[in-house]
Amino acid sequence: MMRRPLRRTVRTDEVMGTVASIHVIGDAGLDDVESAVQDCFGRLHLADRLFSTYLDDSEISRLRRGSLELDHVDAQVAAVHRACVEAKAFTGGLFDAWHQGWFDPTGYVKGWAAENAAREALLPLVGRPGVQAAALNVGGDMQLFTAPGSGWVWRVGITDPRHPDSVLATVEVVDGAVATSGSAERGPHIVDPRTGSTELSVVSATVVADRLTTADLWATTAAIAGFDDLSWIGAPGVRSGLVVSPSGRVRRWAEGVEITSSREPLAGMLSAPGA
Repeated sequence: MMRRPLRRTVRTDEVMGTVASIHVIGDAGLDDVESAVQDCFGRLHLADRLFSTYLDDSEISRLRRGSLELDHVDAQVAAVHRACVEAKAFTGGLFDAWHQGWFDPTGYVKGWAAENAAREALLPLVGRPGVQAAALNVGGDMQLFTAPGSGWVWRVGITDPRHPDSVLATVEVVDGAVATSGSAERGPHIVDPRTGSTELSVVSATVVADRLTTADLWATTAAIAGFDDLSWIGAPGVRSGLVVSPSGRVRRWAEGVEITSSREPLAGMLSAPGA
């Protein structure tokens, strides 16, 4: 007897300047799914209202103008501010939310907000009767969950930055996160705080990690660090990843070690198509 394909429920919303999508795998009760979806998207919209640099009344914009003091910000803004101080320290200044002269956590907050929204709203669905897995994708950055004992595996394709219709690599994840940073889709927008330049030697950096906050931060850091610098790949929580140079050269790593063979088995990690 053929097994019936698992049901996939997908919902989308425009938030944080991109498209967010929620994927629930399995036969969950529709009311439970819709409630979780609305909760998740609501959390993302709240983060957008607090952290957007494009909204005049966001707390980040008010901090920049000096009409709001750090002692009086929302608890989420205070938490991100503390995290960005720590991120600047443990990336050796490669990530710097103050590189423009004011606090702008844009390179940190999307992953942080997406992870928190997914954990608070979607993770409780996972493990309920009939639910195999759930995930949140915000502009290509993903937090992925799978129920204990489920055979479900998320398979994520990593776009070739020079050939957007092609897949450069795939990654298999049960529980974890995938984030990509670079200039391939949005053009040069990541600033190297050491030089003030957006001319980087990495056009795309993908990091697989335990948590999306970690993956997003280190993907941005990888783009800034450059193609020749993989000294940071042993950072806590980082599992694997790859960086791509403007010429198309690729460097991959897993568990803190660079991978030199495209045929090396990388179960649950990045691998080239056909590997």
